[in-house]
Amino acid sequence: MRRLLLTLALSSASAQTFEVASVKPAVLPERTYIGPATGGPGTSDPSQITWNYARLIDMLMTAYDVKAFQITGPSWISNDRYNVIAKLPEGAAKAQLGPMWQNLLADRFGLVLHRESKEFQVEELQIAKGGHKLKETTLADPDASGPPQIDKNGALNSPGLVNMIRSGSGGANVHTLARAQNLSRLTVLLSNQVGRPVLDKTGLTGKYDFELDFTANLPAAPTETPSEPGLSVADALQRQLGLRLVANKAKLDVLIIDKAEKIPTAN
Repeated sequence: MRRLLLTLALSSASAQTFEVASVKPAVLPERTYIGPATGGPGTSDPSQITWNYARLIDMLMTAYDVKAFQITGPSWISNDRYNVIAKLPEGAAKAQLGPMWQNLLADRFGLVLHRESKEFQVEELQIAKGGHKLKETTLADPDASGPPQIDKNGALNSPGLVNMIRSGSGGANVHTLARAQNLSRLTVLLSNQVGRPVLDKTGLTGKYDFELDFTANLPAAPTETPSEPGLSVADALQRQLGLRLVANKAKLDVLIIDKAEKIPTAN
């Protein structure tokens, strides 16, 4: 019985770590596509995760399922970049990835942190009266990775989200194109615009194709003559996507970084 329990314990421990991982500091080129991690369970490369030019804050968000505003630490965690290649144990599932990343960060960066609860002024993303106008993606491969591909007509024909910004007399006109995206990408865009955390309360779990046109809160050029402002992001959201923002307060977990090394330990 003791041998069986020891075997089970070792099996459980190995399920919480990557089989092997390479973590190296990286210098970001002047012009390059910076995408999320690729590979892993549910993708065409389930045995390996590759993440180029990842910041420590990006890895923390993945490891602990939090947003950037829920992490407090030194400024370098949002600036320094790393290339990561991690091989997964055979049969690893998505649910195991969080603990795997947590153990990797503790091992290679000497990461020590604690949690606190903090109240935030937030916006809740809800379905507006009359229902949402989002469309399930029509892409044949919604999990494909790589830079978003835009054709000569300006259509996005691969998974991704891009913002096209054009200066106007009333501010910066933003045209957002999204293909095969879940609403977590939309909440990040909205948070950046409204200056507060946006929590997804829609209950929608699919991947969607959508477009959003709004005027960002940016000053017009001094030589331009002010004109009538365009749609705010909140108005555009409701009219074009059938979603709305509702102000609220929420207590959320915050990760406080007590210790982290800028140079990861040797592979």
